[in-house]
Amino acid sequence: MVKPARIKISSMMPDWSQLPDELLNLISKNLDNCFDVLHARSVCSSWRSTFPFPSCLLRPSYSLPTFADFPFVSKDLCTLEKIHLFLYRVRTPAAALPSAYFLGGIGRDESEDHMELPSPLQFSVRVKIRGSDPTLMNIVGCQIVLLGYQYRMMGWNPEKLGNRLQEGGGEEFVVLLNYTKNLYVLRSTEMRWMKLKVTSDASCSDLVAFRGRFYAAFLNGDIFIFDPYSMQRTPLVPSEPRRSSNYLIPSGNDELFLVEKFNPFPECGRIDFKRFICRVSRLDEEAGKWVVVSDLGDCVLFIGHFGNICCSAKELPHDCGVSGNSILFTNVPGNVTFAYKYGVQTGRAEEDLNCWRLSRQIRVTILNTFPVVALRLE
Repeated sequence: MVKPARIKISSMMPDWSQLPDELLNLISKNLDNCFDVLHARSVCSSWRSTFPFPSCLLRPSYSLPTFADFPFVSKDLCTLEKIHLFLYRVRTPAAALPSAYFLGGIGRDESEDHMELPSPLQFSVRVKIRGSDPTLMNIVGCQIVLLGYQYRMMGWNPEKLGNRLQEGGGEEFVVLLNYTKNLYVLRSTEMRWMKLKVTSDASCSDLVAFRGRFYAAFLNGDIFIFDPYSMQRTPLVPSEPRRSSNYLIPSGNDELFLVEKFNPFPECGRIDFKRFICRVSRLDEEAGKWVVVSDLGDCVLFIGHFGNICCSAKELPHDCGVSGNSILFTNVPGNVTFAYKYGVQTGRAEEDLNCWRLSRQIRVTILNTFPVVALRLE
């Protein structure tokens, strides 16, 4: 009997670097997200040269002067970075992680104990949840959705500056900064900060850029449009102003939403945050006014930590607990919340159905808010 010849396992391993360009182009067209591109780039040097680094993971930055000695010109510099925000879900249970959902930005690991992973195909992010040690989470087992972006000032008092930074595009740019109850503007043609003299009597609570103009909401209910060149303000107050917390949420370059969250029973001595309701309006830019809406379509509004974001529910995982036409706050008192829906039945005759209120369908526990928002759904 003749024994079959043994075939070396190594000879059966494909040489991925030898794939023809036609197949590489076909692969590139079927990569679902930026992290698939990263995995493809890690296969070999020829693949790395074929697949460009995902633009949504790059962090464009601007070197700006600080104003530690404001109003004098400062020689020190800080950096304004554009950070993309993601929602990512662990598909398989991870015993070391207390949550399956994370909302936040992704950047390079610059920690002192940073180490290279052994496998060239491994791509992981370091996740730090309060009360636990940093954990490496393999992105291969995650579903990832790009939600939007924000600007952050790096390298100079980042704890105090927060994320109230916006930029008007083009080769020349304008930055409007909300800092210590004042608004400051910097133009790339001058590269120096100037304090806006005419704003509001109250502190700025929210600041966004939309279609080439700045929109600012203030704690006293004022809402102004600021022209990026003249910095002249135009009032944009809702038709029925309320004592509310106001949030501005751009939906790309298509829509700008205003969410007013308020206590429907201000005369009551006891404040129950769970009974707070919302009114949602969209900007009618041509008419120069807010229009109240009861239907967001398939849009989901995330409000709170890491800024305010609008995304399509079609892009979210089916079991993430957040469906279309809803609002989720991540800056609520305590750590438990629910999504807001329109027309929720409460069983109380005195409560208006023509508003947005907590739906109580799926309980959302906020486990952590920095450096990422960690959510557990029940």
